[in-house]
Amino acid sequence: MKRPEPESPEAERRSQTAADWLVRRDRGLTASEQDEFLQWLAADLRHGEWFALHRSIVGDFAALAHWRPEHSEEPNPDLLAASPRRIRWFTPALLAAAAAIALAAVWWRSTPVPTSVAVVASAELKRRILEDGSSVEPNHDAIVTMEFTATERRATLVRGEALFTVAKDSSRPFIVRAGGVDVRAVGTAFSVRLDAAAVDVLVTEGRVAVDQSNVSGSNGAPRTPSAEVSSGHRATVSRTSTEPPQIVAVSPQATAHLLNWQPTLLDFSSAPLSAAVAEFNRSNRVQFILADAELAAMPVVASIRSDNVEGFAKFLAAAPGIRIERRSATEIVVNRKR
Repeated sequence: MKRPEPESPEAERRSQTAADWLVRRDRGLTASEQDEFLQWLAADLRHGEWFALHRSIVGDFAALAHWRPEHSEEPNPDLLAASPRRIRWFTPALLAAAAAIALAAVWWRSTPVPTSVAVVASAELKRRILEDGSSVEPNHDAIVTMEFTATERRATLVRGEALFTVAKDSSRPFIVRAGGVDVRAVGTAFSVRLDAAAVDVLVTEGRVAVDQSNVSGSNGAPRTPSAEVSSGHRATVSRTSTEPPQIVAVSPQATAHLLNWQPTLLDFSSAPLSAAVAEFNRSNRVQFILADAELAAMPVVASIRSDNVEGFAKFLAAAPGIRIERRSATEIVVNRKR
């Protein structure tokens, strides 16, 4: 990932604050700290971008802990061989880089892998594929935070609008909170838009439950507990009155118009290969076929356009242990090398 902004004292201050928040979230935030963190994210788009950059760097070091030469449990003996030349000098920059790497490695080994990830939209819209195969697409300037636990998958829409495609898992419901309104789903697709006056929920697949009991209207009166919204409908929940959600049918043409901001860049962050293949198959006439079930869970880390079938095929072909076979003009078989 690139730096969110050029070097400056203010940029370094934002970077340091983001790093501090990453450490604090890793050890666990209190309720007041969680509110403070969300307010910090919403205050400036660059805050979330710095946070995402630091988390990506830590994630890269985590991947090194699982690295094995050619997927072997035994190390390559050449790695331990004495070097024919000894480097007798280090520039200050090299020393600083080595120190940073060492500190990051020690910090990572002493802390558990965080279960939360901030997803922040920037000028280049991306679809973030999550570890369970679900995806989130934030609109411009939107901020979404994700937190997965053993019992639920929770997202908080801090600002703007986002589209969620939820992988089915009845044991862990997927809950999106926006302005005190909870949208609960198991396996479905829907968008949520948060503004000052209302929360809009547009369901494009399946159905969701909209629960507004967590907030009160401007007069402090309790809200209606929940309402069910099915595919092809939109629910509007007022943030200033106690009226129940206004649910209306939305035509396919209107739905397409409302979602015409959707990006075409897929960002896979350790997503399973099966989820990556499903994303490409959903968008293209050419279909990828997983011929070996054991490949389904292989993690994929890449950013690629959803219509770049050739690029994705080349990416897979370059992966260790994978063989690509073009069965026909519309089928690409992904198999294990024998």
